Amino acid sequence: MSFVASILSIWEVQTANPGTPSFIGSLATAKASAAASPKPTPTAPATGTPTATAAKTATAQAPSATTMSPATYLTRVETVMSLQQMDEQAPTPPGTALKDNLTRTGAADTGLTQLSAIAGLPLPLYSYTTKFDPSSPAIQRMASVASLTRISSVLDLQGNSETSDNEDSLTVPCTDSAASPLPLPENGALIPESVLGELLPGPYGFVAQLNEGRATQKRPTEVHVDQVVQPFDSAKFNFTKAYKREALFQFEPTSNKSKLMEAASASSNLSVVLINISPIEFGHVLLVPHVNECLQQLVDPSTMLMALHFALEAGNPYFRVGYNSLGAYATINHLHFQAYFLQTPFPCERAPTKPLGSALKRKRGGVKISRLAEYPVNGFVIEVGNSLEDMAAVVGEACLNMQVANIPHNLLICDSGARVFLWPQNYAERQAAGLVPEEILATGVNPATFEIAGHMVLKRREDYDNMSQQLAWRMLEQVSLPEQRFMEVAQTCFGKMD
Repeated sequence: MSFVASILSIWEVQTANPGTPSFIGSLATAKASAAASPKPTPTAPATGTPTATAAKTATAQAPSATTMSPATYLTRVETVMSLQQMDEQAPTPPGTALKDNLTRTGAADTGLTQLSAIAGLPLPLYSYTTKFDPSSPAIQRMASVASLTRISSVLDLQGNSETSDNEDSLTVPCTDSAASPLPLPENGALIPESVLGELLPGPYGFVAQLNEGRATQKRPTEVHVDQVVQPFDSAKFNFTKAYKREALFQFEPTSNKSKLMEAASASSNLSVVLINISPIEFGHVLLVPHVNECLQQLVDPSTMLMALHFALEAGNPYFRVGYNSLGAYATINHLHFQAYFLQTPFPCERAPTKPLGSALKRKRGGVKISRLAEYPVNGFVIEVGNSLEDMAAVVGEACLNMQVANIPHNLLICDSGARVFLWPQNYAERQAAGLVPEEILATGVNPATFEIAGHMVLKRREDYDNMSQQLAWRMLEQVSLPEQRFMEVAQTCFGKMD
């Protein structure tokens, strides 16, 4: 069973439980809603950049799974509350047991063990192989769309591809469906009315999403925005306080082939994949390495390696893994990565690149380092060479260097772990200095990894209605380091430039 099939099969099993919280509950609700809705007539995607009207219309209806197109359709789920948040919003009265409190809030009284005490309890285990072949078909690349050439290729989540006769069309490589299966929910996609999305007109394909619930139900930030390195505080929310029922499976290395063991027990030092309680997109999960070690929100080569393997195991180019440092809009100071499916290339994946410096064209095991060109945020692009270990060392050491220098940063893992975008940023610094325009501040958008990559998650309907590629570009320019400072950070991260 593949990594992706493992995740979704566990979701499917848990949706049968009426007490299932978070993303799982919304999945079941949305499936029921989709089943009750009339099926629309599929419309073939137009070649070239879609119009705003066509894009908005496309997200109002859910085509069948076999006709989904990156240009016309985005899958999403609504934001819901976790059991932990239910506790926070409905405090237990004196003398009332936790069980009674959860009953009042409508949650079931099973799976309530917190992760700090989960050792020995049943929890599926996904063992991922540490073996790596850079030519493996499991590496699903979006490299063929890393240009400004218009996209006319269609790739659905089942791995089926169609390409137009246009000579400019680009095909996204994929393996056959047996090698990389992704079973979709019945009746196609999940599009609750409360979450809207569209692909904005323009060559980069910025994605706008209205997700008002994420603004009201996301856990509040409990960290300072001016310090990348902060001590772990057990009194504040951390993932040891998440409930067992929010855990999908353990994620641990093996020297053998990757496999899922549903009948497994949780280890005391488990790395765990959790449901994201404020999902942005389909399959939004969190990877928390060594959850009970209470690691700070700091990346190093070893944890970076685990995140790269996490992306590799998916074997799907639409599954990306992101990380936000403190000061770059991580809201919890407990090491975690985020990941979800977005069935379209991120704008950063379409942007061209250029050399960062002749001395850095190749470094350590053939790892290639370059920089984004013609993109609103200055960023580094790191591509795998001979091994994931070398890739993790380069990226992890760059993050360590920025931590020491107190430089906030975000990263996005793409191409099944074969490519990483790394952005140093200074939005909070500019905001504190009064340099961010008022109309941009008014949107309330905190540009973290997925926003910087081009997925604009908006909290107000007026901002969603007015969003365009030009406005998205202007918003993201506020994040970018100026050229001189960016090159200084490049020296900090990777050594002396030519």
